[in-house]
Amino acid sequence: MTIFPPDPNLDALRIQLARLRNERGWTFDELAHRSGLARRTLIDLEHGRTTGKITTWHALAHAFSLPIDQMLEPLCDGHEPPDAAES
Repeated sequence: MTIFPPDPNLDALRIQLARLRNERGWTFDELAHRSGLARRTLIDLEHGRTTGKITTWHALAHAFSLPIDQMLEPLCDGHEPPDAAES
């Protein structure tokens, strides 16, 4: 029997990006400058028009001075941790 993980919570990741940017008072232009990403890419990520590549999220984690696992943690919002599901 194959057990598939739940779908990632992309909305929670998008909301985290907006929250982090707003907490710092950064415009899309400021975040683009700090991350090396295009302003359009950031707008599309925050508005859910794209999910981005791992390299995009890696650049954002560095821009926000966060470990990549903390940046991506919202993907599992609402999911049972694997260890808890096995118990």
